[in-house]
Amino acid sequence: MSNATPLLEVKNLRSGYGRIPILQGLSLSVHPGERVGILGHNGMGKSTLLRTITSHLPTSDGKVSFEGKSITGASPTTIARSGIGYVPQGREIFPGLSVMDNLRVGCRLSKRPETDVLADILELFPRLKAYLDRRGGALSGGEQQLLALARCLCGDPRIVLLDEPTEGIQPSIIEEIADTLKAAAISRGLAILLVEQNLGFIAAVSERVLILQRGEITREVPPDAMHDIERLEAFAELA
Repeated sequence: MSNATPLLEVKNLRSGYGRIPILQGLSLSVHPGERVGILGHNGMGKSTLLRTITSHLPTSDGKVSFEGKSITGASPTTIARSGIGYVPQGREIFPGLSVMDNLRVGCRLSKRPETDVLADILELFPRLKAYLDRRGGALSGGEQQLLALARCLCGDPRIVLLDEPTEGIQPSIIEEIADTLKAAAISRGLAILLVEQNLGFIAAVSERVLILQRGEITREVPPDAMHDIERLEAFAELA
């Protein structure tokens, strides 16, 4: 896989908030269908990375490429339409809209007929079938996260960027989210870039895990440590 052309490539990326630098020349790549996790303590730049890739924060230096083409500085809408899905921390569903209408909003990014997209999504997210007429804001936190993921996948992205998807969610739905993400990756060839602090979740979903420290990728977790939670925790503590 490493010899193939990356789907998403970040080179020497620098970004921050005003005059406060956060990303310090960060580089990484994600290949088609690959699931990559990023571990790091709060304040190390995990959310900043995803916000910069999607142009919700400006890039001060470096380059972001998708499918071999530069998207540095493109608008968030252009980036979304190119095939990059983004589920931010806090989910940001439309609480006043029904579950069905939330999903329909996501369908606007797909080139397929809405009925086909919704049928596929509800097969992947069966829990949502019972809530289609319910307001998004009336769902539990875990159900809202499932809705946010489903809405994102309605756009048929080639890669999904996920920011702390397990935050504040009950364990039973965390497991369901992990299973759903892996199923989507396999059935759709979906790539995933995941920032997360839940070690069990990141180990369950990811094929590779990178350590983010002070705005830079400092190391990659060895393959034999990927599913050893104690060793993974030791790597996380070093970040």
